[in-house]
Amino acid sequence: MLDKKDRAIISLLQYDGRIPYTKIAEKLNITEGSVRHRVKRLLDDKKLQIVGITQPEEMGWNESGVIGITVQPSLIVEVADAIAQLPEVSYLVQVAGEFDFFAEVYCRDRDHFVSFLNTKLQQIPGVERSQSFIILKMHKLSSRWGEGEAEAPPKEFITT
Repeated sequence: MLDKKDRAIISLLQYDGRIPYTKIAEKLNITEGSVRHRVKRLLDDKKLQIVGITQPEEMGWNESGVIGITVQPSLIVEVADAIAQLPEVSYLVQVAGEFDFFAEVYCRDRDHFVSFLNTKLQQIPGVERSQSFIILKMHKLSSRWGEGEAEAPPKEFITT
């Protein structure tokens, strides 16, 4: 279980994964050593992951979409494993409803997107059909969730 201080640390790190432990300690009135210990425990217990998040367009991946995928029921696990291996797929979830999966996909351009559909996704044994939804404009991209009920830290605690 996470206590209030663990949740507060996570909340601060969600706004800036590079915030110095000294600033976290100052904000929470605990020692830097306590922050360091708690973050290490959260990382070791796989309750926290600190990663760099890119802006796909800035990396040359200018065509993105969400794809609804229907598969043969007996091949759900195999298809999921195969789709998850494709480098264009950033997010894959199994869902209930009309589709079996939704995949978020980033490609360099429209030709790459079409090639991805035709030569990769549709060639996976068990994929019966897909429906693509091109992303026209990203209005929000965030990894801040779960601990979101905590208030945002003051600007002086955000280093980037």
